[in-house]
Amino acid sequence: MRHARRRVVRRGTQLAAVGGLLLGGAMVTTAMASETPGTTAVPFSSATQAGDTGATLVAKLGTARTAGSWIGADGRPVVAVTDERAAAAVKRAGAEPKMVAHSMNELKAATAALRAAPRVPGTAWAVDYRTNRVMVEADSTVSASDWSDLSRVAAGIGSYVRMQRSAGTFTPRLNGAQPILSTGGRCSAGFNVTNGTTDFILTAGHCGPANTAWFDEGQGGNEQLGTTINTQFPGNDFSLIQYANGKAGDNADVVAIGNGQGVHITGAADATVGQKVFRSGSTSGLHDGTVTALNATVNYPEGTVTGLIQTNVCAEPGDSGGPLFSDGIALGMTSGGSGDCTTGGVTFFQPVTRAMAALNVQLIVSKQAAAGAQGASAAPSTSATHSAIAPSAASPGSAAPVGTSQDTSLAARLTDTRNVGPGLLVIGGSLIALVGTRFFRAEQERKAYQRYYSATWG
Repeated sequence: MRHARRRVVRRGTQLAAVGGLLLGGAMVTTAMASETPGTTAVPFSSATQAGDTGATLVAKLGTARTAGSWIGADGRPVVAVTDERAAAAVKRAGAEPKMVAHSMNELKAATAALRAAPRVPGTAWAVDYRTNRVMVEADSTVSASDWSDLSRVAAGIGSYVRMQRSAGTFTPRLNGAQPILSTGGRCSAGFNVTNGTTDFILTAGHCGPANTAWFDEGQGGNEQLGTTINTQFPGNDFSLIQYANGKAGDNADVVAIGNGQGVHITGAADATVGQKVFRSGSTSGLHDGTVTALNATVNYPEGTVTGLIQTNVCAEPGDSGGPLFSDGIALGMTSGGSGDCTTGGVTFFQPVTRAMAALNVQLIVSKQAAAGAQGASAAPSTSATHSAIAPSAASPGSAAPVGTSQDTSLAARLTDTRNVGPGLLVIGGSLIALVGTRFFRAEQERKAYQRYYSATWG
């Protein structure tokens, strides 16, 4: 009976050790192949890469032979071209060509003519690459007389300039992801940026002039968050708020999306027509849509803003300055638009890359994202000065977060990248158990052999 028990214990130990090896291996391999929930594993999305391919082809072929690029329904880049040789070059590069009648030079000349006409508040125009047209919109505030005058300008340019009325009013969406307050009203933090020594909030320019003091709404509006030190509006629509203590704090690389959830921002890029995007704001929350046009011009009552991203994502007053992003890539800050999130509408965004270049600042991203960006050959340049941060307990102006819900399932725990170390320990312990079991078994067999022969030979 004693030998039987020993065999059972030995066999159980061996099986446990083998199980430990399998478990440790699974923890290491799945954790290394997975990403932490709430983070983006690669700093640049496939949509961004497709957009880069199209933009590269447009730059190579020139604006006289092309008329923009966009992402097709299948995810491939599409390039508008004006001749067969350009179409062949696009095909060789792996993109889809589309023959059009008007080059980008013609389309830009049309927008220049519109800009030269008398300014009409409540109007906007942008180049629609997919239809090879310049689309001019007038909101409900534009009078019949102004509409008639602008229509004559459009007709004089050509039939590829199309006029249309839109419901609502084109207004800046003042009053976003994390709400911030000033004496002038309520706005939204967009993204955290840095110049290498001091941290700032990048938000919409129409939110307030220079020297505007901002307060954290999450603290009851009593704690001063920072002060606007640079603003551009109209013309552009961005501003820089310097943190009162010079630092953004925890979760500086995260944007809030509501319900305690956040998304890590891993880089910045230019938007691409056809790209799926998300916008977060404190008034209307998280909404998605697509980029419909670039380099849009909007004639707000306060002044004209150019070079904007046009989308069909809805927004409402209070969403100003809020972040526009896709797959963790920062694209822009909410400027203004028409409509609401009940009936839908048009929303325009200030490109984040243009704002950062003008202000000489860089996004604050995690070290993990920065390392990924360095390894991406087609990636736009980014800079990171902060370590990776868990998406919880966000600082108010981070544009960012809040907490993310934690998945406590067994699968989530096994695939957590933090389990690489424990997994290796499990493997090491299991190997020691196997070797030890083998050693004790060999020692027992040697002693039994010795006893047997001792009894045999007297």
